[in-house]
Amino acid sequence: MLAFILRRWVQAVIVMVSVAFIAFMLFQYVGDPVVFLLGQDATPEQVRELRSALGLDQPFFVQFWHFLVNAAQGEFGLSLRQGAKVSRLIAERFPATLELALVAALLALVVGIPMGVYAALKRGTFISQVFMTISLLGVSLPTFLIGILLILVFAVQLGWFPSFGRGEVANLGWWSTGLLTAKGWHHITLPAITLAIFQLTLIMRLVRAEMLEVLRTDYIKFARARGLTNRAVHFGHALKNTLVPVMTITGLQLGGLIAFAIITETVFQWPGMGLLFIQAVTFADIPVMAAYLCLIALIFVVINLIVDLLYFVVDPRLRVEKGGGH
Repeated sequence: MLAFILRRWVQAVIVMVSVAFIAFMLFQYVGDPVVFLLGQDATPEQVRELRSALGLDQPFFVQFWHFLVNAAQGEFGLSLRQGAKVSRLIAERFPATLELALVAALLALVVGIPMGVYAALKRGTFISQVFMTISLLGVSLPTFLIGILLILVFAVQLGWFPSFGRGEVANLGWWSTGLLTAKGWHHITLPAITLAIFQLTLIMRLVRAEMLEVLRTDYIKFARARGLTNRAVHFGHALKNTLVPVMTITGLQLGGLIAFAIITETVFQWPGMGLLFIQAVTFADIPVMAAYLCLIALIFVVINLIVDLLYFVVDPRLRVEKGGGH
C-alpha cells in the first residue's frame, strides 16, 4: 500500500508540474500582462520598470521556477481585470462551485443507481423502457439546452424556482454556503438538476450494464444454488460488485462536475469558478485562467488518488495479503 501511494504521489507531482508548465505558457504567449496593467499609452521606461518588478526580464526557466514556487503556495498574482489577488477570488468562488457539484453528484447517485438496478432486474418492462428512453435523452441533450428548458418551464411559466443567482448564504468563517438556508436550496435546485442529468443517465446505464454482466457470473449461480433469496443475491452480492466500476466513474465525474460546471454556471449566473473563468477568458485575465487550470488539475489528481485507495476497501481481490500471496 505504501509503495502504491508513493507511486501515485510521484505521478501526481509529474502531472501537476506539467499542468503548471502549460499554465505558465499562457503568460508567455497569450497577451502581455505589462500592457494590460499599464495600458497602451505607457512609456518605454514604465514598461521596463514594471517588467523588472514582475521578474519578466529574467530567463525563461527562472521565471518558471518562481511560478512553481508561488503556485505551490497558492499565489498567482493579481487579476488583470479586477485588480484583486487571484487566490482571494478563487477562495470566494470555490464554495459555490463545490456546493453545486456535490449536490449534483449526490442527486445523480441517489436517483441513477436505483434506476439502473431496476432497469437491470426488470429488463423488458414498460418502466424499464421508459428509464432507458429518459437516459438516452439525458445523454443526447446538451447541458445548456436542458438549463434553458428548465428555466422556461419552472422559472418563467410556473414561477416555482428562481432563474439565476445563489440566494441567501450563511458564512462559516471564510466559507460560505447556501445549503443552510431555505432560499439557498431554492436557488440551487434548477442548476443542480441541470448539472446532474447527464451524470445521472451515465450512472444509470453503467449500473444496468454492470449489473447484467455480474448476474451472469458463476458465483451468482452458486449463490442461487445455495438457496439464497433474490434480495440477498441481487443486493448482497451482485450490487456490491457492480459498484466498483461505478465508484471509478463517479469519482472522475465529480472532478468533471467541478471542472465543467462552466456552462451551467453561465446559464444560471451561478457565482462560481466557472463563471469567473468565462469572464477571465473574455478579458484575457491570464492569472485567473492559470489558477483555474492548476486548481482543476489538482482536484482531478486528488480524486483519482482517493478512488484508487477506495478500490482496496471495496474489492478484496485487489488487496495483497501480508504473507506475500495474492
